[in-house]
Amino acid sequence: MTKISIQFTLFSAFYSPLISTISGGFLREEGLEPEWSVAKPGVSALSALKDGSAHVVQSALSQGFGGSSNQDNDGIKHFAQVNEMDGFFLTGREADPEFSWDKLEGADVVLFGGGQPLVMFKYACHKAGIDFEKINAIHPGNAADIDKAFREGQGAYVQQQGPFPQNLEADGVGSVVAEVGPMVGPCGFSSLAATEEWLASDMAKAFARAYTKTRQYMNETLASDIASAEKSYFPNIELGALTSCIGAYQKLGCWTPHIEITEQAFEATLDIYQQSGGLHNRFKYDEVCAKPPSLS
Repeated sequence: MTKISIQFTLFSAFYSPLISTISGGFLREEGLEPEWSVAKPGVSALSALKDGSAHVVQSALSQGFGGSSNQDNDGIKHFAQVNEMDGFFLTGREADPEFSWDKLEGADVVLFGGGQPLVMFKYACHKAGIDFEKINAIHPGNAADIDKAFREGQGAYVQQQGPFPQNLEADGVGSVVAEVGPMVGPCGFSSLAATEEWLASDMAKAFARAYTKTRQYMNETLASDIASAEKSYFPNIELGALTSCIGAYQKLGCWTPHIEITEQAFEATLDIYQQSGGLHNRFKYDEVCAKPPSLS
């Protein structure tokens, strides 16, 4: 077995296509022994590529939109997609089958304070035709802080990535009222990145074969079976909530079977960041992305 080091920027069930390369045994089938880690809070996993401590990292295309040039990420390419849609949910205090986005205006909403989650949420508000500035935004901090704030009574609604919302439902604290992804639309939300040198290696080809099989598995396997295989990676999440979360993402369609980052998804992400005012230079596809390694 050859050791392959993988680092996550964030670790959640949303990134199950990468987690399942490990839990489903697909890397080992290709002769790769996985070792995984999570980047320290506030630190991009791309740093692990730069210092050589990781071969592959879970990232986001937006991490390649640095400043007016891409010089900070020279030699690093985003080569495969993890999610082709925003994976955040909106949870309210009560079930609301008649929920519409205009109910957020004037409401207290617990949100991420910056980064891609906030950019995408603002774009969703734009698409929904509501004024983000009319929302009473509450920004407690990171994902755990957000969950704690809502559980302690802050906010009428909360923005969270799975499986936090499913845990809230299981605990009777709230009910999912909307998904942000369908409002934003398909885009290059999260990705896998590596150095160009590594992408030319035999290990990269083996990883691509394993990841291709995993993408098929994510779409063809029961959510309960995927959750059971992943359960040991989420010791504090009930199996039922994890199953519900994975099932919701399967239904959402964010885990499309192909592994490549399409130019259409890339351009959509540029559009979203440009609309938010957070993009000062419209990059070309090959400045940020590369096609996946050959499977041969």
